[in-house]
Amino acid sequence: MMLTALVLIPLFGGLAAWLAGRWSATAARVIALLAAAADFALVLALWLGHGGGAIAMQPPGGWLLVERAPWIPQLGIGYHLALDGLSLLMLLLTGFIGLLAVLVSWREIETRVGLFHGMLLWVLTGINGVFLALDLFLFYFFWEVMLVPMYFLIGIWGHGNRIYAAVKFFIFTLASGLLMLAAILGLYALHGQATGSYTFDYTQLVTSLQSGAFALAPGAALLLMLGFFVAFAVKLPAVPLHNWLPDAHTEAPTAGSLILAALLLKTGAYGLIRFVFPLFPEAAARFAPVALGLGAFGIIYGAWVAFAQTDLKRLVAYTSVSHMGFVLLGVFAWNELALQGTVIQMICHGLSTGALFIMVGMLSARLGTRDIERLGGLWAALPRMGALGMVFAMASLGLPGLGNFVGEFLVLIGTFRASIAAAVVATVGVVFATVYSLRIVQRVFHGPAVTAEPLSDLNPREVGVLGLFVVALIWIGLYPQPLLDTARQTLIALGVVAGMP
Repeated sequence: MMLTALVLIPLFGGLAAWLAGRWSATAARVIALLAAAADFALVLALWLGHGGGAIAMQPPGGWLLVERAPWIPQLGIGYHLALDGLSLLMLLLTGFIGLLAVLVSWREIETRVGLFHGMLLWVLTGINGVFLALDLFLFYFFWEVMLVPMYFLIGIWGHGNRIYAAVKFFIFTLASGLLMLAAILGLYALHGQATGSYTFDYTQLVTSLQSGAFALAPGAALLLMLGFFVAFAVKLPAVPLHNWLPDAHTEAPTAGSLILAALLLKTGAYGLIRFVFPLFPEAAARFAPVALGLGAFGIIYGAWVAFAQTDLKRLVAYTSVSHMGFVLLGVFAWNELALQGTVIQMICHGLSTGALFIMVGMLSARLGTRDIERLGGLWAALPRMGALGMVFAMASLGLPGLGNFVGEFLVLIGTFRASIAAAVVATVGVVFATVYSLRIVQRVFHGPAVTAEPLSDLNPREVGVLGLFVVALIWIGLYPQPLLDTARQTLIALGVVAGMP
């Protein structure tokens, strides 16, 4: 029941925090912190229990843990959760970010504190479910569960234009999710007609496809694959389906931006790896040149538009569009190096960009503005923030020794094997990343000071939160092997890697 516990802990923790907030804001914060810490501790125990990444051999079927129970058997719907190397890494990231999101919002949120922490934990419930669900109907259920609390986090506790941003986020994600639902129902119906077994079970569908018991016509396979792809590409986000992201990030509270950048975007990448190629291998291979082109274009476009922004939070939001282009490249290159790099990039983007959003929130709280034209010369007044900000900016541009470099380097090598043109364009995007990252450091922390008023540097809680991001980025940059070994277990099960040496 450990997998079920990962879903239930934030669910009931959020409910308890919401109820406790009616009497005490502090009690709501403490309950949320304990629930997030318990969830992270459980995932960490699972990882360490499997050797901390040193998985010596592939378990049968590639799954480390499986939990199943009948749900609506008449319709072929079951309660099916499973854990493998990929989902384990994504759950580790979720637990880590969830815990820090509670700490970041400790003093930022002063209104309806209980409800805020309830919504925060309920988002984590949906995300954990997405990373664990292997019944397609259950997966879609958790996919939509993520949407509702994030809508309220932006719409209630966001900034000036929060309602517009929340509605836009809701429409984009709901509409694309309905396309995925249509594709799920189409796959369900076609499998039932061909085999007599109407099921939403992922493993059964993949087994039928691989054994030849169920074959999709090329046109039908492409249409169904596109239904999944659009839903995942919107959440990723991939250009041109990214339009909701800058507004959502700009108006969201700091913890909301952290969850969006570090976790919700990764559910799209996870879906591409878990469902698109295993369920529709031929269709995905035919679509790969288009996806590689979109990924390469997104890298350049996101970096170019980021450089033109004057709102610091919006600038960081567009860097996510650029960075997630590497993820799209890595998935559709579909070889070991590219996919290993994709997993590392997913994790390190969550850490570096999440940390930058936290710093933007801290700067905005101190100065009352995010306008780059009204910032500058802050290093003298905020030396600790300046030093940490430079580390995260260097991680964003892919400096060797930090985790982002490992991910981007592996993606580029893997992409080169699939498409030289896409790899060359993506390499140019790395140069562009250097420009906007250095612009952040130069315009915010150097140059003439914009204010003579005394400013408070980072307090111990803030240093502790940001310090954990630094430690994680340096650790992955210098010793990524445990993460690579854990991800490799999934690549073996997917058939990307022939076997362990």
